[in-house]
Amino acid sequence: MKFPSSTSTNGHLLNRAVLVLNANYSPMMICTAKRAICMGYLDKIDVLANYTDQVHSPSITLSLPSVIKIRDYIRYDNLSVDLNRKNVMARDENICQYCNTSKAPLTIDHVIPKGRGGMDTWENLVAACKPCNQKKSDRTPEEAGMVLNKIPKRPNRLHYFQRFVKDQQKDWRPYLFMEPFKIN
Repeated sequence: MKFPSSTSTNGHLLNRAVLVLNANYSPMMICTAKRAICMGYLDKIDVLANYTDQVHSPSITLSLPSVIKIRDYIRYDNLSVDLNRKNVMARDENICQYCNTSKAPLTIDHVIPKGRGGMDTWENLVAACKPCNQKKSDRTPEEAGMVLNKIPKRPNRLHYFQRFVKDQQKDWRPYLFMEPFKIN
């Protein structure tokens, strides 16, 4: 089934984010609407909520899914977030953790320098602008007379998903523990 390109002010409709829940309703991942429609066509999911938008093919019209649930339970570590540069920057909201700037190009800083035993862990990596990273150099923040704005912590996937929730994704909120379910 091929859908013609449809556009909205937020970009291509088929690239819209869809919350994917496991069979036990725990959040698993975010996929594109195109992927969700394909899984629906293969009868692998239940659609729990739709966006107001629709996509059209020559023969059918489908509501764009917003929240889907996989029918068969999948063993899945749903709370861990991969440690990589992109996710460290996302956790720190693309803000230098020393001076709060978001305008300068950012790097990743080891709070305890690698040369002094600092590891590549969530608790030891922060976003830093180049001037702050150079000022800190191969020292700890205390030795450099610098203060971290917040203690770096390991994020979990729920916090990551919650950052995706905008007005269009209000149906996601109960599944991400951001508000209670409404009982009719």
